[in-house]
Amino acid sequence: MSVFTRTAVVVGILALSYNASAQTDAQLGTWKLNLAKSKYAGGTAPKSSTLVVESANGGKGIKVTANIMLADGSPRTIAYTANCDGKDAAVTGTPDYNSVSMTCSGNTIKGVRRRGGKRAQTFTVVVSADGKTRTSTSSGTDAMGKKVNSVQVFDKQ
Repeated sequence: MSVFTRTAVVVGILALSYNASAQTDAQLGTWKLNLAKSKYAGGTAPKSSTLVVESANGGKGIKVTANIMLADGSPRTIAYTANCDGKDAAVTGTPDYNSVSMTCSGNTIKGVRRRGGKRAQTFTVVVSADGKTRTSTSSGTDAMGKKVNSVQVFDKQ
């Protein structure tokens, strides 16, 4: 293999590694729900929610931990680690879904939440260009089969 070919291969590998990491970098950090800017249709707004989003699996995915205070005052922690490859990953802490799959592109994540292997909800998460706002739009059904639609706006902490 020539020096040029080896260099091209190394540069290509580095570019792919950077691309996978760059796709999730904007999502990383601690995010607090801004209730005044969020909208809930068919579901009840929580009292509060804080997300911690960390890089996972060598930059191929994210680890999400959502600490939520439900409207009735009870706490809920939803957690998962998922790659940006469209494959299902296990979710704990909610009766509404038990797996999530997602794809990532730039500041956007698109995904599907499943309950018992069946599609329960779809979602799109977009981080603003300035990196200060994370907007999560989701629609589908909850564990009781009730339609839910929400636009959750989070501020970077």
